[in-house]
Amino acid sequence: MIREHPESVVVVMGCYAQTAPGDVLGIEGVDLVLGTQDRMKMLEWLEQVTTERKPQNAVHEIWEAEEFEELPQLSEEHRTRALLKIQEGCNQFCTYCIIPYARGPLRSRLPENALAEARRLVEAGYPEIVLTGIHTGYYGQDLRGELGEEWNLAHLVRELVKIPGLCRLRLSSIEPMEYTPALIESIVSSDKVCPHLHVPLQSGSDRILTRMNRPYTLHEYRDLLERLRQRIPNLAVTTDIIAGFPGETEDDHAATLEFVKACGFSGINVFPYSKRKGTPAANFPDQVSRQLKAQRVKDLLLAARVSQEEYVRYFIGKPVEVLIEWIDSQGCALGYTPHYIQVKIPANEAGRPWTPRHFVTVVLEKGMVGRV
Repeated sequence: MIREHPESVVVVMGCYAQTAPGDVLGIEGVDLVLGTQDRMKMLEWLEQVTTERKPQNAVHEIWEAEEFEELPQLSEEHRTRALLKIQEGCNQFCTYCIIPYARGPLRSRLPENALAEARRLVEAGYPEIVLTGIHTGYYGQDLRGELGEEWNLAHLVRELVKIPGLCRLRLSSIEPMEYTPALIESIVSSDKVCPHLHVPLQSGSDRILTRMNRPYTLHEYRDLLERLRQRIPNLAVTTDIIAGFPGETEDDHAATLEFVKACGFSGINVFPYSKRKGTPAANFPDQVSRQLKAQRVKDLLLAARVSQEEYVRYFIGKPVEVLIEWIDSQGCALGYTPHYIQVKIPANEAGRPWTPRHFVTVVLEKGMVGRV
């Protein structure tokens, strides 16, 4: 790339740049290391790099960050669902995770800014907004006492669903301990909030959860799912599992498989444990071999497929609402239901092409189901 564009300036940003700026700056051809903050100052730094003609390290201590960094919303006309970031940083320090070291402390976006961007997205034609963040459920904790009223995720959801023209509001990953009674009430009180919640589990062994520094037990997790399903019929629950965490025994793995099967997840993201330099777990002595991690991933993926099929079976033969996201080369429409079931709809028999960002109701057939 540098040979093809010798006059270009190479800028490296992101988590690796934040946690190892010296290593990144040592890479031949890198001109500027910026990390995960101060990105709005990029033009200033580019001017300095071009003027001084020497590489610059613009990274500073991430735990000095105190405010959510507002970045301009980029136009993405090919997207149907708009992502609305409301929070940055994490104070949890799970033993396997580099995010607190790379993204810094909890910082919530001011509610007036989040609501204003949501209105702009709706006006731009996005029928669905997905709330995102690092520790989304803790939104507002750092704003207490600053705004004259208490703001949390429950309050923000109540305000967002009032926006005229917004059809769907989807919540991204929210940790088990973050589902407060107020948040659950906000979810169930509006039909705009999608009946799909992502609740990370990570392991089905209490012993491993403790080693991960996850602040809940399996009993608490199971109790949460029961409370959510009592309030939200046919709720889709997706989750994350880490396979082969240091110290995970065959008994721990078997317990995770059994717990996963009992939870009735509609979708599961499975990841083999991967060392992150600088995290406690990277130095744990009882690392699991790559071969064993690969086998455990296969076991969990099989359980995930069975669980998804069992969940989707309820909807077969029933009408479902699909938000069309894109059209394939054969004219078939692909989109998602509120429960995050991917549906493939055959080409329109009437000859009219399907249109992205439009809703259509179809009777779901088994051959139409993609993934959850």
